[in-house]
Amino acid sequence: MKFKTRNFDDVPSVLEIENLTVRLAGNEKAAPVLDRVSLTIRQGETVCLVGESGSGKSVTSLSVMGLLPRGALEATGGRIGLEGKNLLDLGPQAMRDMRARKISMIFQEPMTALNPVIRVGEQIEEVLNTHTKLSTKEKKARVLDIMNQVHLPDVERIYRSYPHQLSGGQRQRIMIAMALILEPQLLIADEPTTALDVTTQQQILSLIAELQEKHGTAVLFITHDMGVVAEIADTVHVMKLGRIVEQAPVEELLRRPREEYTRELLQAVPSLTPRAARDTPEGEPVLSVNSLQKVYGAHGVFKRTEPTKAATDVNFTIPRGRTLGIVGESGSGKSTVARCIMRLIDPTEGEIRVADQEIATLSRRALRPLRRHIQIVFQDPFRSLNPRWTIGRSLVEGPLNMGTDRKAALSRARELLKLVGLPDDAVDRYPHQFSGGQRQRVAIARAIAMEPDVLVADEAVSALDVSVQAQVLDLLDELQQKLGIAILFITHDLRVAAQICDEVVVMQHGRVVEHDSAANVLSAPRHAYTRALIDAAPGRQWDFANFRELESV
Repeated sequence: MKFKTRNFDDVPSVLEIENLTVRLAGNEKAAPVLDRVSLTIRQGETVCLVGESGSGKSVTSLSVMGLLPRGALEATGGRIGLEGKNLLDLGPQAMRDMRARKISMIFQEPMTALNPVIRVGEQIEEVLNTHTKLSTKEKKARVLDIMNQVHLPDVERIYRSYPHQLSGGQRQRIMIAMALILEPQLLIADEPTTALDVTTQQQILSLIAELQEKHGTAVLFITHDMGVVAEIADTVHVMKLGRIVEQAPVEELLRRPREEYTRELLQAVPSLTPRAARDTPEGEPVLSVNSLQKVYGAHGVFKRTEPTKAATDVNFTIPRGRTLGIVGESGSGKSTVARCIMRLIDPTEGEIRVADQEIATLSRRALRPLRRHIQIVFQDPFRSLNPRWTIGRSLVEGPLNMGTDRKAALSRARELLKLVGLPDDAVDRYPHQFSGGQRQRVAIARAIAMEPDVLVADEAVSALDVSVQAQVLDLLDELQQKLGIAILFITHDLRVAAQICDEVVVMQHGRVVEHDSAANVLSAPRHAYTRALIDAAPGRQWDFANFRELESV
């Protein structure tokens, strides 16, 4: 693997952070959120800031942007130097003048960063309205030019489009165009590819590198994905609990990490090499999907439209105690299949059998007693848990609805919390009192409280740090061995699929293009689309756990 080997010794610095300390506002006794953080970024350099959730990565970026939440966090020491100025000394108006002209930021989720009721072209123009005195014609020409630079198709159409009319990758390109239209010296990218599938992620990373080379921009890239780090970084800074514990050129850090914490982060990255096939005998299938099809209506609100085939002729079975993964890009039909199986949406055609019961055509009333056989774990546990309910109430809701005695349900809830590695006194706490990984453990406990035959995990670990992700994957494997649950695992992360799946189904445009054992699909793919997915996986040439390159890929 060819790492970046550029020498930045004689290159002028763009950003200099020296001993930056950030504390909870009005609480000097609390431990600092950032504790004397120092880093330098030079012109044209990409610095990656890595670490688990809560390590202080995003607080560092918000400090540089002058966007710390007022009344919650405050910088109490240190210096943030840009163009000879200490940004901490600047007032609100001066910082507004700095943003977009000198420093810009790409956020993780463009749908929440973009205004849903304003056309995207107008939103990019707002930057020019604030910082330039260009004419209307000149502004539009400038916007169309930057949209072309970020490789958006049919820019005139997209200029007039609203955010919801664009794909996730296109929305992220709009955010990049907005950030770079005034050619700032520093671009901060805060997890800009975490929610994207591998091919779109590869396009965005290539785009940032291309624009960086063209404009000489310094980049501060915040991520927990070591594959991305291996692809784009010049220098890596590792954060833990508000401190930078290690910093080094990317190749040195990946080959010879000094700190135990850095080694743990690298060793938690799942390998693209499929796990060894399990020798457990295959029994009768507990989930069978035959000729499943989902077509969205042939009529729009105002005019007739062509039907959308979200899933076509999908077939597979899962025996007890086995895991089948469905992989593919956004829009491939993965989640549509999962929602049809859960009967959250109604399939158009086909048969779905769970525990030898046909459920595809049942009414909601007839389906209700059968729901205990199949449960789901969603991507975001904070949104799927009621924030006003204690954990205990969330865990007993399902069993109570099925007629279980409250005392017995609560006792079982405590057992389940222990089973997923949480203390039984968690029953009296609320979701906001747990970390993301702990909340996902609660969501898993709630799903298995019904003693299901099938567990559907829809991107259940995609939002988690690699170390927490590894813990949740180990937990699912452990629960499967103890309880014999069949798992349908929906993911866009091929590394995760390699470590948890016995079989893999690859979907493209609503159709299954490949279905075989995980070893065959990921080690010897037959379909060109599968090969493209594997080739797009960031850092695929690297064996992170053993700090070395793979001999062949």
